Parts: sequence; C-alpha cells; structure tokens
Amino acid sequence: MHSETHAAIDTAANPSPTRPGKIVAVHLSYASRADQRGRRPAHPSYFLKPSSSVAATGGTVERPAGTELLAFEGEIALIVGKAAHHVSIDDAWSYIAGVTGANDFGVYDLRANDKGSNVRSKGRDGYTPLGPHVIDADSVDPSGLRLRTWVNGELVQDDTTADLIFSLPQLIADLSQHFTLEPGDVILTGTPAGSSVVSPGDVVEVEVDAPGGQASGRLVTTVTQGTTQFDASIGSTPSVDDAQRADAWGSPEAAGLKPTPRRGMAADLREKLTRVPVAGLSAQLRKRGLNNVSIDGVHALTPGTKIVGIARTLRFVPNREDLFVSHGGGYNAQKRAFDAVSDGEIIVIEARGELGSGTLGDILALRAKARGAAGVVTDGGVRDRDAVADIGLPVFAATAHPAVLGRRHVPWDHDLTIGCGGATVQPGDIIVGDGDGVIVIPPALAEGVADDALAQEEQDAWVADQVAAGHALDGLFPPNDEWKQKYESWRQNHGAQR
Repeated sequence: MHSETHAAIDTAANPSPTRPGKIVAVHLSYASRADQRGRRPAHPSYFLKPSSSVAATGGTVERPAGTELLAFEGEIALIVGKAAHHVSIDDAWSYIAGVTGANDFGVYDLRANDKGSNVRSKGRDGYTPLGPHVIDADSVDPSGLRLRTWVNGELVQDDTTADLIFSLPQLIADLSQHFTLEPGDVILTGTPAGSSVVSPGDVVEVEVDAPGGQASGRLVTTVTQGTTQFDASIGSTPSVDDAQRADAWGSPEAAGLKPTPRRGMAADLREKLTRVPVAGLSAQLRKRGLNNVSIDGVHALTPGTKIVGIARTLRFVPNREDLFVSHGGGYNAQKRAFDAVSDGEIIVIEARGELGSGTLGDILALRAKARGAAGVVTDGGVRDRDAVADIGLPVFAATAHPAVLGRRHVPWDHDLTIGCGGATVQPGDIIVGDGDGVIVIPPALAEGVADDALAQEEQDAWVADQVAAGHALDGLFPPNDEWKQKYESWRQNHGAQR
C-alpha cells in the first residue's frame, strides 16, 4: 500500500475517490477508438476536468436543456498514490495507488468553442462518476485490465489495456515530465470504441476488472433531463451539426445520417485515366503550361503495371540520430500514413531520391493492400522487393535496397505537400503511372486532360493506321490541315466504332 496516498483514497477500505486535486484525461488512447475515428495519434494528448465534476458513487447525470448529444465514455481511472515528477516508464506504475471505473460524460452540443479543452462539454457537475470501489494497483498488471460498459443492460464496450496505443505506465511517465502528479490525482485513461449517445432515462454501468477476480464493481449512472436554459447574452449556447452527431454517436450510420463519402474520384474519370497512357496525359498537361509534373526516376516493380489513384503523402527527412529517437520509433508518421490510406488512394513518399535504404517493405505493403490502396510511389528504395511484388500492390520505386529506412531517413510527417522525384505532390492530387513513368495531375484539370488525351489517342491510332498503310510522315505526323480534314471525315463516319 502507498503510505503517501491522499486521505480521501483509502484502498484498504475500497471507497471511490471524492475530491481529487486534479483530473487529467487522455483524448485518444485505445486502438479501437482511434480506428473508429480514422486517425491514430503519434503521442498522447490531454485535457483537464474540474474536481467538481466528480460524482463519487455514480447516481445521476443531467443532460442540459436544449441539448441532444450527451455521450458516455467508459474509462479506467488511475488514482495517484505518491508524488510523481519525471518518473520513468519502468517505475511509473509504482506511483499509482488504485484503479477504478469512470464515466467521462460529455455534451457534444457544447464543444464548438472549446477547441479540444472540453471545459464546457465535459466539466459540468457530476460528469465524472468514479467508483464504486478501488482495486489496489499493486495487485494487478497494468496491461491486463478489462473495461466493460453497459447501457440499459446491453454490453456496448468491452476492451482491455492490451489494446492501448499508449500503455498506462507511459501515460503516467509522460504526464510526470510536464507537471507533478500529486497523491489523490485521477488520470482518466481514455475510452475504447462503443461510446455513444444516451438519453434521459437511460442507465449506464461501467466496471473494471482484472484476472484473479479483482473488480471495481458496477458504477451505475442514470441520465436525467435538465430544465435550466442557457443564457445567450452571457456566452455561447448549444449548437450541433451532422459532424458532431456522427462523432457523438460513433458513426454517421448510428446517428441516422448518410455516410460521409470518402475522398475519391468518379468511376468514369478513373476508367478514362486507366485507358489513356501517361505519355498522352503528359502532352495534354504540357499544352496547359504544366511541364514539371513527372515523378522522375521511378519504375514499377512489376512490368506492365498501371496505377491510378488519389495522392496521400508521406515525408521522410534525412536521418539525424536524436530526431530518429523522437520520431522514428513507435507509432511514427510512416505507420500512421499506411494505417490511414483508403480505397483508391496512392501513398506518395518523399525520400529525396535517396537510394541507400528502403522506404517500405512487405508488412507495410500488406497493410496498404488490406486498406484498399491503389498503390505506392516512392523516389527511394523498397525492401523485400520480391515479397512486395508478390503481394499484388502496385508499387513504383527508384530501386530495391535491403536496409531499413532508419539508415538514411526519419519518418517526419504525412498528408502535406511534398516533393517526390522532382515533382510537387499535394494530398488529393491525381497520380497516374505506367511503363513510361508516373505523372501528377491537378484535380481541377483531370477531367479535361483525360478527355483530350483520349481524343488525341484516337487520332494517333488513325495516324498509325495511315503510316502502316504506306503513307509518308511529312504532313501526316503531326497532321497538317489536309490530313486533319481527312481524319475528321473518317471520325464522323467510323470513329465511334473504334
């Protein structure tokens, strides 16, 4: 037992905490919740809740008048047992006295002006139920805790700390390097997937347990309806839109909304770009004054590969040992980019044309393939070249190399404007590649470029037929006015049949 534990927290008697000095909450920590949100953070981030939000035995929670989106978040709460300042991950758990259940309630209607602080949306009286009992932290493994939440008797959240992006000791150590964690402080460690909206009359129950039978017991909270209206003359009042509804309910479908369409390209445009060669697209872009749109020096791992998709970008910077320590390990920008790529998107990697290491290997290629990616383009190297080629994901690269990226690169950032093979690439640009190379098309020009390139392809095919029939090149390639008239006459009579 921790002798320095705050007087309000006596784990021997197993009460819930009453008035902690501070409550620190993690924004996003469970992989299941991050995947539901479509993003995984590289580092943990936090917000503070007032101690007046604690409801130590559950009871009731009020949905304010004029709001619709009160959401529950079942969480594991850690109770600090002794002062922690600049503690290591290895020692961090020893500073925790107890573990209990928590419900991090929030009103999404009040988030608009908080910008991540959650002061109004999550700081209301009673919005942090804790308890009902505390598990002695010395008796449990921080990686083996289970969290479950029920709404009206139905299990809606069931996850374990093994699924955390950031371990519980990491959260403790990280917080301690910014400020002192004091005895009695509470850390809310984030919620898994399954958080959703509740209404007056709903009953929410949260429980934490661990192998061996230790459990916090059911933390039971009943939702009630508030009647006091907000005063618009004092400050901002509740507001809600479909984006907030989708976040609060967990998905557009759960909120009764149409799913938000993924960023993508129309099927007919994709079909056109698949038919037209890169050389034809390049010629049309040149006519529009764009000469620097070729990603030079890259080739398909598998000859004959055609690639068409929307750019999703990833940037590597030159390796520097201290920066690789801070940005190269863990859930770095490279892993985040490959986890976030969607159907029809192409990951374009800025590797500065560096040929002395790989920028992806077979595991990352498998992940991109599973996510529905249309391919990868890198002006650097590829590890596991044969295995990557066998996966079937279209990849254009500058070379193959056996070394890992840490030999020459630090994965720095993603979804930003980059340079790849001498071309500027922005997220959302259209990428097309074939045996002649890879080209970047500004989205606003894509439809016109594709149509004109297809028309030019038809004319070029007709010219090729004339050359094959024995006509001289002079005046025919490119066609002069006489040959253009002959082509137009042919096209009106036969062009639609080609």
